[in-house]
Amino acid sequence: MWGGPPAVGPIDGTVVPSASAGSLPFLPQPVMLVLRTIKDRYGAAWSKYGFVNAFNPLTNWYDDSVIGIDTGITMLMAENTRTGFVWETFMKSPEARRGMDRAEFRTYYQPRVAELKGSAEVGEH
Repeated sequence: MWGGPPAVGPIDGTVVPSASAGSLPFLPQPVMLVLRTIKDRYGAAWSKYGFVNAFNPLTNWYDDSVIGIDTGITMLMAENTRTGFVWETFMKSPEARRGMDRAEFRTYYQPRVAELKGSAEVGEH
């Protein structure tokens, strides 16, 4: 949702699909549900290039732009969810590892989609 007090005003109902997509590796099932719901319920939010930059279902406004950086994060996070390739490649960099250490970030294991397929436990926690 766009907006929010106090700095930029009240939340106005504008939705940015790539904001959800950026969380795919952290919560794959809920995020996929959100993205599928957006695509199915708000058809004009989807174009031949992917999701539009933003839309507001309260005002029936749909941006006609598909912005590369937003589509890019969606694609990167989808691939990262699928295979882990993006983060594994990034973490090969000594600078990235040093930065993560200095920020005191710790390893978190998120099962990949391929590991979850066929598992009866998917979504049951």
